[in-house]
Amino acid sequence: PPRDRAHPPGLALPSPGTSLSHNSVQSLTRSAQGRSFILCSSNSQRQRYVNKDGKCQVNLGPIAKGRFLSDIFTTLVDLKYRWFLLVFSLCYILTWVAFGSIYFLGAWIRDDLVHTRDPQWKPCFEKVDSFLSALLLSLESQRTIGYGFRMVTAHCPEGVFLLMVQSIVGSIIDALMVGCMFVKISRPQQRAQTLIFSKHCVICERDDKLCMLFRIGDLRESHMVDAKIRAKLIKSRQTKEGEFIPLEQSEINLGYDTGGDRLLLVEPQTITHIINSSSPFWDVSADRLPKENLEIIVILEGIVEASGMTCQARTSYTEDEILWGHRFESCISLEKEAFRVDYSAFDKTFEVQMPTESAKDRDHLCMFSPCLCRFPPGTPVSPTTKTCTIGEFSSQVFLTTSLAPHHGDGSLHCSLRVVQWRRGMG
Repeated sequence: PPRDRAHPPGLALPSPGTSLSHNSVQSLTRSAQGRSFILCSSNSQRQRYVNKDGKCQVNLGPIAKGRFLSDIFTTLVDLKYRWFLLVFSLCYILTWVAFGSIYFLGAWIRDDLVHTRDPQWKPCFEKVDSFLSALLLSLESQRTIGYGFRMVTAHCPEGVFLLMVQSIVGSIIDALMVGCMFVKISRPQQRAQTLIFSKHCVICERDDKLCMLFRIGDLRESHMVDAKIRAKLIKSRQTKEGEFIPLEQSEINLGYDTGGDRLLLVEPQTITHIINSSSPFWDVSADRLPKENLEIIVILEGIVEASGMTCQARTSYTEDEILWGHRFESCISLEKEAFRVDYSAFDKTFEVQMPTESAKDRDHLCMFSPCLCRFPPGTPVSPTTKTCTIGEFSSQVFLTTSLAPHHGDGSLHCSLRVVQWRRGMG
C-alpha cells in the first residue's frame, strides 16, 4: 500500500527496509480514525533492553489489578521483602484484633464484663474484663499458647463455634504465609549471582569460519544440572511496507542442532555462534558493526543441584561491547592432579589479525577467488605457482585463479584468468 496511507500526515519516517534501533527510538501511541501509530524520535541516551546484571528494563503500562489478585500466591512471592514482611505481619495482627473484638463484643452482650468478680456467674469467656484481655484471648487461642487463665468455657455454644472458626482461619494463614516465605527464601535468584558472563563478545575466526564468542562461568563447586544456553538479538526495524517493528527478537543459533547449547558447566565455557547465511550477523562487517544499533540477550538456564529448582541468569551485549578481531585468553592451566581455573583472565582478550569483511563478503570472495580463502594473508607459500579451479562458473564462463610470490618484495600476487566460450564452438 502507499506509504502515505500507513503513516499519519506530517510524520516523516525512514525509507522502507531501514534498520531502526530500539535504543534510539521513543515509542508513543496515538489513535486517529481507529488506527494506532507509533511515533519515533531520537534519543541521545543508550537504553538497554536488559542490564548487564540481567534485569529487564521494561515498564508495564496500566493493568487491571484484579488479574494479580486471582493469583495471590505468585503476587505475594513477587513482592519485595519489605512489602512481603508488612503483609505477613498484618495478616496475623488484623486476625488477632478482629477476633479479639468479637470476643469482647460477645462478653459485653452476655454481661460478662459486669460480673467479672461474681463467683456465681457463669461467663462465656473466662477472665475477659476489657478489650486488651479479649485481645490476649484471641492471640493465645490462635497461637495455641494456652497460659490457663483466659479461655472459652462450655457455657455458650457460640463461643465454641467462634473458637473453631478462628482455628481454621489461623491454619489457613499459617499455610499461606509460611508457604510464601519458604518459596521466597528458597528462590534461586541469588544463585544467579555466582553465574558470570564475560564483559565483551568477540568476533574472530575458528576453523576458517567467522564466529562470535563469549564466555560463561560458574563460581560455585556445586554445579548446575542440565545447563542450557540460548541467545536473542533485539533490534527494531521497518518493513518494506513501512510497518515499524520495535524490539524485534531474532534467534541466535548457539549449537541447538548439534547439542552445543547443552553445557557441562564445570569450568568456564566459551560459547560459539557460527556466522553463516542464517545468522543475523551474516552481512555485518567490522566497519558496519559500530554503526549497528542492536542488543544481544544471553540466557543461561539450569537446575540448582542443591534445591532442584530452575535457575536463570541473563546478561546483554550492545554493539560497542562486541570486539572485532579479538580472542579470549586461556584461563585454564594444568596443576598437579587437577586443572586450575584463573578467573582473573576470564574477561581478558587479545587482538588477532583478520579481515574486516563480513561473512557474506568473505563467502562471495571464496566463490570467485578460492585461492584468497585457502591462502589468506600471512600464509607461507612455496615459490611454485598454486592453481585452483572453480569449474563452470556459469553456462558460458570458466574461471581459474592462481597464487604466486610476487617478484621483488616477497608479497603474494593473485591472478585471475577468465576463459569464455560459446556453445557449439567446441
